[in-house]
Amino acid sequence: MQGLPEPVARHLQQVLPEGTPIIRAVDVVHRGSFNMSQTGDQWKPFTSRQRVVTRRPGFVWAGRVSIAPGLDVLVHDAYVDGEGILEPAIAGLVTLMRLRDRGEVARGELMRFMAEAAWYPTALLPSQGMQWEPVDEQSARATLVDGDVRLTMTFHFGADGLIETIRAEYRGRTVGNRIIPTPWEGRVFDYQRRDGLLIPVRGEVAWITPEGRRPYWRGTITEIHYHR
Repeated sequence: MQGLPEPVARHLQQVLPEGTPIIRAVDVVHRGSFNMSQTGDQWKPFTSRQRVVTRRPGFVWAGRVSIAPGLDVLVHDAYVDGEGILEPAIAGLVTLMRLRDRGEVARGELMRFMAEAAWYPTALLPSQGMQWEPVDEQSARATLVDGDVRLTMTFHFGADGLIETIRAEYRGRTVGNRIIPTPWEGRVFDYQRRDGLLIPVRGEVAWITPEGRRPYWRGTITEIHYHR
């Protein structure tokens, strides 16, 4: 932790017990709600399973959103080998969209990996590719490079010294057939000890639009298993 900005070092000292081995992979189970409306509130329940690998960074998220009794949307969301993938399908049969590239979609998916690193906190270490620079006493910027994708996000730490919000100045937001660069923010809270690590088990994700903050994902970790 030598040379890290003070708020980053303070966070890691709290969440990582001394001698913690590097996390190589994580299995996560979530439940929560997803806002299906881009302009209002149309929250629908979801459940999901996710596998994350930390070096090289990647994940596969399989979600099931219940949009009506007996009718689900299955969502395949992933970042694999530098490629971003988003494919929702009704009942797993009728594809609603298919986004897959090594450009803007990949950037958005790697952004998600960075924002969720509080769940697998050894990924926040410089030895794992995360490079830090100070902003102020409660904030720091992190940069992660994977192949052709380079991202910088701002982490804000609360009064307790733990990560509170993660923000990107723009992420591609899909509106109709267009992708609009929009500020994006994740909030994490309710820190609990899991397998010795102090991690947030609840979170919320939102777009920061000209009309105001628009949350679209709220979730809780119900199970998490680490592979070291």
